[in-house]
Amino acid sequence: MAKKLVIKVTAGADAPERCSQAFTVAAVAVASGVDVSLWLTGESAWFALPGRAAEFELPHAAPLPDLLDSLLAGGRVTLCTQCAARRDITEKDVIEGVRIAGAQVFVQEALGEDTQALVY
Repeated sequence: MAKKLVIKVTAGADAPERCSQAFTVAAVAVASGVDVSLWLTGESAWFALPGRAAEFELPHAAPLPDLLDSLLAGGRVTLCTQCAARRDITEKDVIEGVRIAGAQVFVQEALGEDTQALVY
């Protein structure tokens, strides 16, 4: 089993099942003791803002705010630099604990030793 898991979420409310799957897998991994780094890209970038996860609904899925809280408590959550810029999101706008970083950091994390990367 990989000791580290890097998950890039490219979907948000535009593809709710894919989005929910990414958050669920990440939260389960955190609960299992895996070192998890979740990257918010594309439409999932909006979930870096306070209150946005609460607006997300998908029947028979764990509430997105709960999943995000567990990731913030036990893993790392990163908002893509370019995705943030395209949406006029700055560091002062995001939920406490969310960092903004770019592709270089993602590649560095994804290619780390004993790391598995997934993209949803």
